[in-house]
Order: sequence, then C-alpha cells, then structure tokens
Amino acid sequence: MSLMHLHRSHNDYGFTATDSGGHTLSIDIPAEQGGNGEGFRPMQLLLAGLGGCSAVDIVSILKKQKQDIKDFSIDVNGEREPGKEPSIWQNAQIEFHLSGEIDPAKAHRAVELSMNKYCSVAETLRRAGAELTWKVVVNGAEVKL
Repeated sequence: MSLMHLHRSHNDYGFTATDSGGHTLSIDIPAEQGGNGEGFRPMQLLLAGLGGCSAVDIVSILKKQKQDIKDFSIDVNGEREPGKEPSIWQNAQIEFHLSGEIDPAKAHRAVELSMNKYCSVAETLRRAGAELTWKVVVNGAEVKL
C-alpha cells in the first residue's frame, strides 16, 4: 500500500485518506464551495499537522525531563493570503496549554525546541514564508521568559 491512499467516498469532493497503517480521516470542502463539509479541509490538515508534530516533540522532551503532564491541548489559528490562488498560510498562531507538575521554564523551552529545531511541519511552513508565533500556558498562567 502507498504511504497515503485517497479514495472519493462521498459525493464530488469528499475523500477518505488511508495511511499505510490503516488509519483513516475524511477530507471535504465546505458546502458553500460545493462540498458537504463532512471532513477536514485540506489546508486545515496542515495546521493539524503542525499541532500534532509539535505535540509529540513537546511530550517527548518533557517526559525525558520527568515532568508530569496531566493535560495538554493546542489551539492553532492562521491566516491565508487573501485574494490569491493558490492561497498559502501567511501566518499561524499556536497556543500550548499544559497542566500538571510542570516547570514553566522547561515547558517553554520544550516548545521553543520543537518550533525552532525539531518540528518538520513548522519548518515546512516557515520555508513557504509563513510567520509562526506561539505562547505557552502552564496551569492556567502564560509563561513569559
């Protein structure tokens, strides 16, 4: 099987993507663009990939530092180039929310390492010209170093 296989599964624009491990996700476009809105839009998947890529880096770094993560969520927002085709991401803002027995400085450093060194999706977006900004929140308080 290929690394990713896409098959049209519902109406004109709805596809199911299946990876080599058998995991699936739905891809579609909004109804106002002719789709059914029954899946991720393709450009949303890039931001989901950014969140997922950085998440695994951050968990790995903090686990090595014996930090006890009780909860972890990430909010990703972005803006695309207006009035252009293709319209790429011109910026993305990422908020990392962690809770548990976590040293805020270590959390901040883990995010910094992920976003500037380890996360391939972040680097891909940067090379395409996107500006990436982020903030880190630990146990409800924003970390500012």
